[in-house]
Order: sequence, then C-alpha cells, then structure tokens
Amino acid sequence: MYVLDAKRIPFCKSFSQYTGVSNQTLMTHTLNTLVSSAKLQNERIGDVALGGVMMSPADWNLARECVLGTELSADTPAYNVQRACGTSVETAWQLSLKIRQGQISSAIAGGVDTNSDFQATFPKSFTKKMLQVQGAKTLGARIAAFSKIGLADLKPQFPGVVEPRTGLTMGQHTELMVKEWNVGRQEQDQLSYESHIKGARAYKEGFYDDLVTEFMGIQKDLILRGDTTLEKLASLKPAFDKSGKGTLTAGNSTALTDGASAILLGNMEFAKSKKLEPWAELVDFEVAAVNFVGGAGLLIAPAIAVSRMLQRANRSLQDFDYYEIHEAFAGQVLCTLKAWEDPEYCRVTLGRDKPMGSIDRDKMNVKGGSVAIGHPFAATGARIIGSLAKALRGNPNKYGLISVCTAGGMGITAIVKGV
Repeated sequence: MYVLDAKRIPFCKSFSQYTGVSNQTLMTHTLNTLVSSAKLQNERIGDVALGGVMMSPADWNLARECVLGTELSADTPAYNVQRACGTSVETAWQLSLKIRQGQISSAIAGGVDTNSDFQATFPKSFTKKMLQVQGAKTLGARIAAFSKIGLADLKPQFPGVVEPRTGLTMGQHTELMVKEWNVGRQEQDQLSYESHIKGARAYKEGFYDDLVTEFMGIQKDLILRGDTTLEKLASLKPAFDKSGKGTLTAGNSTALTDGASAILLGNMEFAKSKKLEPWAELVDFEVAAVNFVGGAGLLIAPAIAVSRMLQRANRSLQDFDYYEIHEAFAGQVLCTLKAWEDPEYCRVTLGRDKPMGSIDRDKMNVKGGSVAIGHPFAATGARIIGSLAKALRGNPNKYGLISVCTAGGMGITAIVKGV
C-alpha cells in the first residue's frame, strides 16, 4: 500500500491568520489541492477518512461534507476518525488495511484542526432547564421554567486541552515527565533550535514547495523561525511550572496551531491507472497506551508502541534512515529517547533483555519537527507521513520510523519504506 501524493496548507499559530475559518474550509481546500495535483477530478475514490480533535457539533459528518465540497465524484464515501494527536496516522492505518485486503484500491487520509473557530456552549444546566421549558404544557408553566434560568446557566464554555482524569494540561504532565527522566532545559532548547533550523533549511532547499499549498495568501508555515538562537530560547520563562523548577517554555513546546493535511493512498494498479509514481510504502503500524493516572508519563506510550512494532518486524531501533518523532514538546521527545536507552525501563516495561539503544540524532526530524512547523492536532500525522514519504521517494532500500504521542496516554507508530 503506497503513498502516492501529499498536500497540506501552511500551519499558522491559532487566533491569528485563520481566525474564524472552519475545519471544513481548511480541510476542503487541502483536499481539492490534492485532487488537482493527482488529477482526480470527478473520480470516485474508494474511501476517505478524516478527523479532528477540536470539533464542533456542526462537524458531526465533517469528512463527508468536505468531500462533497471537492472536485471528487460525489459518489466518494467518507467518515470521521479521532485518536487525538494521532488521528491522521490512524486514518492512514485503517485505509491501508482496506487497500491491502483488496476491498478498495485508493483512499485519502487526513486531518484538520483549528482552535480559532470555537463554538462556545452553555453549561448542561442550561440545556436541562430549556428541556423543562420545552416540556411545559401551559404558558404559566413555561414562564415558571424560564424563571429558573440564572446567569450561571448562561456562562459560555470553551473547550480546553486538559486531561479530564487528572485536571492537568499536557504541558503540566510533560513537566512531570522531564523531572522523572532528568531532562534539562538546555537540551530541550537545543532540540527546539535544531527543529527550527532544519525546517528553515528544508524550505530554503525547496523541499516543501510541492507539499505545502498556498491558502489565504499564506505560502509557508508561520510558526517556523529560521532566525531563532539558543540565546533567544534561553530567555523565555517557563510556561507550565512557574515554581522556579519548570523547564518547558513557549519556545520548546508546540504552539496551539491551525492547519490541515492529507495524503493519497493506493495500490500499484491504481497508481499505474492514474500514471502516479509511488513515493513510499506503509509497512506497519502499532498503538499503545499507558496508565498515566497511575503514574506513567502521559506521553511515553510511543516508546512502548515502537518496541512492539519492531519486535514484530524483527528490526532494531537503529535499522532506520529517518526518524520522525512528533515534537509535542522537546522534553517529551527526549524522555522517549532516554526510555529506549534505559536498561531498567526496557527490561521492566518493554520486556527486553537489553536496552533498545540510541538513535542517530542527525537522522531525526530532518525537515523540521512539530515545535518549529506547528501542531494542528489531527493534521500532524498526515503531515509527517507525507514529508517522510517524499524524503524516502526513489530510495527503495531506505526506511523511516514514525512515533506520535497523543492525549489520553496513547502513542501510535509506523514503519515506512521508500519506493
């Protein structure tokens, strides 16, 4: 099962350029660009799986509505998927299984997220009281029911990125992780600096020219700072733990981001019929979860998922030419790397006789990572798969490893092979 094309819009900091632009608008534009690039106008695709994390009630059938807004045939089916920050890796996984099974020959996987088009809701108490108003049989009963609605019932509520079972944000959880794994501020800033430099270099070299499509006059990721320095990063104050012991800042953490991405998948027969050259093959996937409520690190699950996947594939951690490790936070990436190197963690948690070892950091996030490029939750997976597939294109003996952490203490991973 092959990646045949990939497109995304520029990623922008939330509450800026894309303010008021809906998930549907962001995703539909991205899909139409992919359709145009692959010359799929009026074609029926086997299936389309899309998803988002910050979804409004109006997005209940988002994927199908997006497809109906494109130049694809209206006969193309679509459905929603959600696995937090791993959503569009999950869409690729599900669709690749359908293609491998021979049920379909083509598909589009993707994801979208905006924090800049929130629909505020009222408290449940307001809904309950309005139902009482609707159920009232007389005018007097309706007036009496209305009179019970107070100001507290009318207070708008906005979604937040907080773990419901702990009440902690992802950043607060990561502060706990970096303390547990003894990850310092300086190494977090160093990784973030490298992420920006690599991303800026990739743009300068033209790597993103055919991956990132112009939208609303914007041509490149606006969070990316090729002129950042370690001194600038070191000057930033902690953002989550302000006790004097915090090390996570706005510079070494991903900013809230808006954006959308999509990838075209298909078997070789479909590729030949459309005169498309495959970029890379999706070889394997894995998912894992940890008991973060019981004390495990919220974002450490990819360390487990990678271990299981590599055992099944009979591969070592060092058998890869590229490593795409999602940078929700620089500290989270470093915790994962340390977990693979730690004898006790590998023995007790991963069930291995010896540590998995270290990776060549020069092979990691070579075109920039999420800290620099941005992280529209559900769009990140397709962004990573598309970029990695392009890097592997024309290199049939090279492999890439994907590792994505997600909310809820989960992690999803993949192996991608060049074609």
